[in-house]
Amino acid sequence: MNETAIRVLKILEESPGPISGEEIAEHLGISQSAVWKQIRELRRLGYRISSSRAEGYRLEARTDQLLPYELTKKLRTRVIGRQIRHFDRTASTGWVAKRLIAETDPEKLHGMVIIAEEQTGGVGRLGRAWVSPAGGIWATIILKPRIPLDHLFMITMAGSIAIARAIRKEYDLSALIKWPNDIFIGDKKVAGLLLEISAEADTVHYALLGMGIDANVALDELSPPLRETVTTLAAEVGHPVDRVSLLARILREFELRYMQLDDGEYESVIREWKSLSLTLDRRVAIRTVNKTFSGEAIDIDEHGALIIRKDNGKIERVIAGDCFQI
Repeated sequence: MNETAIRVLKILEESPGPISGEEIAEHLGISQSAVWKQIRELRRLGYRISSSRAEGYRLEARTDQLLPYELTKKLRTRVIGRQIRHFDRTASTGWVAKRLIAETDPEKLHGMVIIAEEQTGGVGRLGRAWVSPAGGIWATIILKPRIPLDHLFMITMAGSIAIARAIRKEYDLSALIKWPNDIFIGDKKVAGLLLEISAEADTVHYALLGMGIDANVALDELSPPLRETVTTLAAEVGHPVDRVSLLARILREFELRYMQLDDGEYESVIREWKSLSLTLDRRVAIRTVNKTFSGEAIDIDEHGALIIRKDNGKIERVIAGDCFQI
């Protein structure tokens, strides 16, 4: 949204009733045709603005897009989301983040959130395709962590906690975390995260925390196999959700846990993750690159590894792999 459109929008927001294009033009020092151009842009972005020759323009309803202007009003964070890039459509927000990092010092991008209304090439764990139609929340947070390399997985833990807490607070739904990076409601997935790290030796160049949340995605847009395992927030509450309010809360919740990690408060984050875990104290099947086995998930360590008591009684530490409840 350009600066002039924002100024027009603010006038519409503050006006107690309809306001003429002439008044808006005079207030901003632009022509009436320029006002009309910005009104068209605001409508394109999803704002419902009525107009009549007799009364002028009136803002009837806000957009449902995740625009920086709308998000910033509800954010109340110190770092996370203070810079925002928004796209109607892109291949993936992670790809945009990497392009920006190639051009700019990651330190200057720390906390930036990249948002897309739709992704055409979303990527999940292990390079799997992530279906990302309109109506969801598809975002990547750029981070320049000071967290030690061996604790970086805890950024995923902080993100998982943030999403689960936000869903619980906004909608009173029992969202839980399935190791390593999924959020479930009941027996269906509603969100997932992906952490990408660029590092060498003990130097962390940057970290990208991607998140995908099936907020207002229409279930009939998903393939039949996906409908068996995936739900959406709209389906769970019975109506479309306010994505701006949800994402703003997620970013606030994430910043809180990220600051804890930054201060070395690892145990408090681990403890909270465990309290929201769908995986611990359950029988699970684990599939890694090299093997498959089953057992009881008994703990998670400070590096994010899942501790399994295998059926033969041996203890195994799982750093990466797929986890299935059985």
